[in-house]
Amino acid sequence: MLGRLIPRDDQFFILFDQLAAHLATTAKMLDAMFGDAHNAAEHVKAIKDVEHKADLLTATINQRIDKSFITPIDREDIHHLASRLDDVVDLIDGTSRRFEMLHITEVLPPARQLTNVLLRAANEIQVAVSEMRKPPLVNEHVALIKHLEEEGDAVYHEAVGALFSGRPDPLEVLKWKEMYDTLERAIDSCMGVAQVLQSISLKNA
Repeated sequence: MLGRLIPRDDQFFILFDQLAAHLATTAKMLDAMFGDAHNAAEHVKAIKDVEHKADLLTATINQRIDKSFITPIDREDIHHLASRLDDVVDLIDGTSRRFEMLHITEVLPPARQLTNVLLRAANEIQVAVSEMRKPPLVNEHVALIKHLEEEGDAVYHEAVGALFSGRPDPLEVLKWKEMYDTLERAIDSCMGVAQVLQSISLKNA
């Protein structure tokens, strides 16, 4: 009865859509950066600007949890999803800064493959977030994100193995092992978002 008298704060869904859009934007920027290494500094700054917006939006969501009398989903789930989305953006930002810090000028093909996998996973997350009130659709996107995570793992393992074949340059091995690791973590984090989305969607079906 009380829930009918006091409206739920559905603004959270709009905020989640905005946060997922920031995630997809940074993934697109990172993919572009790996194809334009000579202008890395510009890409790093652009990604940092969006990452800052994502941080502010995450803070807004968490503040709104405390102010809302009735939330559309559990408060803990709201916080969990916002944090997971923001984590991916943070990892993308960290990857771009490592790229610049390591003074990469020539990008190895597997790295381009990994940024493309990350971009596709981010796009799936954006759609899944927009459909989070529809469990069957969320499940479809979760399955696609899982497939992308597996694709990323395969590329990662092959790429790391290739680094140590023959007579590798130790500095190049260190540089690219670091880049591959950060990209893999970002892709794995996308799966973390997908699992939270699936849990929320099923719980509120």
